[in-house]
Amino acid sequence: MKQKIVAKGLHKIFGRRPEVAMEMLRKGQHKDEIFEQTGMVVGVRDVNFAVNEGEIFVIMGLSGSGKSTLIRLLNRLIDPTAGQILVDGVDVATMNKAQLIELRRRDMAMVFQSFALLPHLTVLDNAAFGLDVAGVGRKERELRALEVLDAVGLKAFAHKRPAELSGGMQQRVGLARALAVNPSLMLMDEAFSALDPLKRTEMQELLLTLQKEHKRTVIFVSHDLDEAFRIGNRIAIMEGGRIVQIGTPEEILRNPADDYVRAFFKGVDVKRYLTAKDIALQDEVLVIEAPSDVAAGFESAIGRLRQMRRNYCFVVDTERRVLGAVSIDSMRRCLEEGTMSLEDALLDDIQPISGDMRINELIRHIVKNPYPLPIVNGERRYVGAVTQTILLRNLAQETGNA
Repeated sequence: MKQKIVAKGLHKIFGRRPEVAMEMLRKGQHKDEIFEQTGMVVGVRDVNFAVNEGEIFVIMGLSGSGKSTLIRLLNRLIDPTAGQILVDGVDVATMNKAQLIELRRRDMAMVFQSFALLPHLTVLDNAAFGLDVAGVGRKERELRALEVLDAVGLKAFAHKRPAELSGGMQQRVGLARALAVNPSLMLMDEAFSALDPLKRTEMQELLLTLQKEHKRTVIFVSHDLDEAFRIGNRIAIMEGGRIVQIGTPEEILRNPADDYVRAFFKGVDVKRYLTAKDIALQDEVLVIEAPSDVAAGFESAIGRLRQMRRNYCFVVDTERRVLGAVSIDSMRRCLEEGTMSLEDALLDDIQPISGDMRINELIRHIVKNPYPLPIVNGERRYVGAVTQTILLRNLAQETGNA
């Protein structure tokens, strides 16, 4: 997968003699020592990461951890003290002013916590503002702005003023303004944190919906665990200006890098965040490809199940898409009745489960169903199986970890 943005050895020192602080860092001194001795603040220190195209990469940390400074370094709202910021292989840190302006206008957009709308302009003109600055003609920019306002559900409000909109609607205008320039990279700094919980969830859903359609690369700063786990493909945890761990939500929950990360997630109910695909096992249940010769296929499957001391298996097509589940009894019945149809052997009460289903919801399915359940991805391809034993084993492990 292609890397969209890469940070290498990124540092930011706030103060008059950053080279002194950099030398102290090289000697192993802590940021608190540097502040006490020099009055200079280490905002970001030796940050390294890569974000893939189409990924939502969430940066988290406590107040003062450096996350907002980091995201402003990425588009040079703040100049780095040292290090590289590569966007599509080009170092942003070495760009001149004209190159930087062109990048921001054409391929990089930022959405802040404050809506920062211009009160004297209409919603349409606010959404088109970036295109106006980029020199796009009025007719073209208004057509584009109307498209994105429609995408965020605000086309009917195009000629209203920001003051006539709710906070959630104003944030949608801010998002539309960023989307209007059709950036491949979006930086979002606490973009939804000023909204009430219901509006915040709506905006998260909107972001995920738009992401499915366009697959932009999004770097999203948040302090909210629910938000990070809901939208993030991967999460970076920051502490004291440095990144202490990067991973998927499940990886970080299961294997925290140190005591800071462990404390960060202390008391987290993993059932709220883990999904079916996080616990599914591929080799737990026999998987067979739909046979062209149904009789021979059933005889073979029955023999393999008896050898494995199992009663059920899943049936997939040549693309590994799950067609359903069969049992020894359902296949024997078809053989005895001479009904040579795969569909007649499929069990109605064993249906595929989405890999994105949360464990809380999965528990309800498992309690009602003593059989193994096939877990599938968005294209209905087989991911693995979940059984009562697998679920209980994982819950017992998480309880022990807690």
